[in-house]
Amino acid sequence: MKHIDFQPALFQTLKNYSKEKFLSDLMAGIIVGIVALPLAIAFGIASGVSPEKGLVTAIIAGFLISFLGGSTVQIGGPTGAFIVIVYGIIQQFGLEGLAIATVMAGIILVLMGAFKLGTVIRFIPYPIIVGFTSGIALTIFTTQIKDLFGLSIAEVPADFLSKWAVYFRHFNTTNWLSLAIGVGSILLILLTPKFSKKIPGSLVAIVAMTLVSYFLRNHFGVTGIETIGDRFEINAAMPVPAPLPFDMGTINQLLPAAFTIAVLGAIESLLSATVADGVTGHKHNSNTELIAQGTANIIVPFFGGIPATGAIARTMTNINNGGKTPVAGLIHAAVLLLILLFLGPLTKHIPMACLAGVLVIVSYNMSEWRTFRSLMKNSRSDVAVLLATFFLTVIFDLTIAIEVGLLLAMVLFMKRVSEATKISVTKHVVDLSHESEITHEDEKLSVPTGVEVYEIDGPFFFGIANKFDECMKTIGDKPLIRVIRMRKVPFMDTTGLHNLESLYRLSSKEKIKVILSGVNPEVRQVLVKSGFARVIGEENICPHIHAALDRAREMLQQEP
Repeated sequence: MKHIDFQPALFQTLKNYSKEKFLSDLMAGIIVGIVALPLAIAFGIASGVSPEKGLVTAIIAGFLISFLGGSTVQIGGPTGAFIVIVYGIIQQFGLEGLAIATVMAGIILVLMGAFKLGTVIRFIPYPIIVGFTSGIALTIFTTQIKDLFGLSIAEVPADFLSKWAVYFRHFNTTNWLSLAIGVGSILLILLTPKFSKKIPGSLVAIVAMTLVSYFLRNHFGVTGIETIGDRFEINAAMPVPAPLPFDMGTINQLLPAAFTIAVLGAIESLLSATVADGVTGHKHNSNTELIAQGTANIIVPFFGGIPATGAIARTMTNINNGGKTPVAGLIHAAVLLLILLFLGPLTKHIPMACLAGVLVIVSYNMSEWRTFRSLMKNSRSDVAVLLATFFLTVIFDLTIAIEVGLLLAMVLFMKRVSEATKISVTKHVVDLSHESEITHEDEKLSVPTGVEVYEIDGPFFFGIANKFDECMKTIGDKPLIRVIRMRKVPFMDTTGLHNLESLYRLSSKEKIKVILSGVNPEVRQVLVKSGFARVIGEENICPHIHAALDRAREMLQQEP
């Protein structure tokens, strides 16, 4: 394997580090750490794990992603995008299954970075990204209805439609105090930016609603407000790493889920880094970023953490508050560690309805409903991919949505390419007036009797192989020589080559000669490697149409 593209941005930026940069990074890191606190807790709980595991993920993954990453300002940690997939894995395979799947996803990410696939991830169609992001947003919103309304439901079903069926049957059990706290949290988050751009609305909502809940419970004897402490036991300490049992049976079962975590993590982290580049003017190293994300996801599960990736909201908070280098990300991780160790027990007083309100806002911001609406005006194929990915994410799960979405996008793309590729036939005159293949005084070339000229305009791959066959069958009279112009064929795959070989074989049986014209170097290399150039004869692979027709006349003279 060639040189691995691993160049952590931290070591590059420390070469010219200064006191001014450190002070900027210190302020940004503290603010981002405070912003990350409620989100890490909320994402942890929504994913089906205890709140401190969300914090542990933000601390360890946040540190490693900043320490090893390829972006100067990327902030890593648990994100809303993983809630759906993580919750599903825990339901099916338990916490141990999640840890194994996360380690496998980390290994996949490291391999993607090592094999320089960072740029390839960017080619995933935009409708797929919007489709599953909007689907995840709706699913997150759905999971928070029970806590937001304080509904009395013993067990909430796993799938989307069953959830809503149960919700509608239990809306008469709404706890109006919980709903008031949830709605109050949403309003505080929405109103805070109007008064302060620095203080995160989610933190204001959590502090305010926790104080309200605490006084109502302890001084007014109000019951019925469920808090984190009622559901979880908080362990305010960094966990000791524990071994994980790996066996082939479990690995085979968890491979699809691990692939989904890896793809989702790669997409979100590189999307976040690209957005950050647009603001800062710097350019991130996508392969280094993938290796850092992978390393974080390999290590975090041994401490009981959940999948992590680059977080767009926290990254933008870092930039907006003056973060200059990855040191800000390291400070953010240190701030969270101090909060876990010294303020961890206080988190048990946070109302569940308040966290539900925080996640409702997260899901709204993730929904990208304006982008979704604008994409609905695009071509039918884009709309089909968008809707298929969205509904599969919501009704089934993210793994199926990404797999089917990618497959559908590829099939529709190939259909478009095959429709754009044209095959034409000329029997008498080749018009060169609009061509620039070769400079020649004649604008029209006469085609000798017994010769037919076929032109393939576009890539010659399996998508158009049948079209070429059909075109051949529509020709009435059999010529003596077939000239196939390939000047507009940028590449040829194995199926296209097989199709060409079949044409040559069938033509030979019918005593018809074949000449190729205008073959570019890449396609010629394919012909030489496969041995087809030797079969057809190097003299019958001509550089341009003039040489091809001269060769045809020469062959006609040799005919008995």
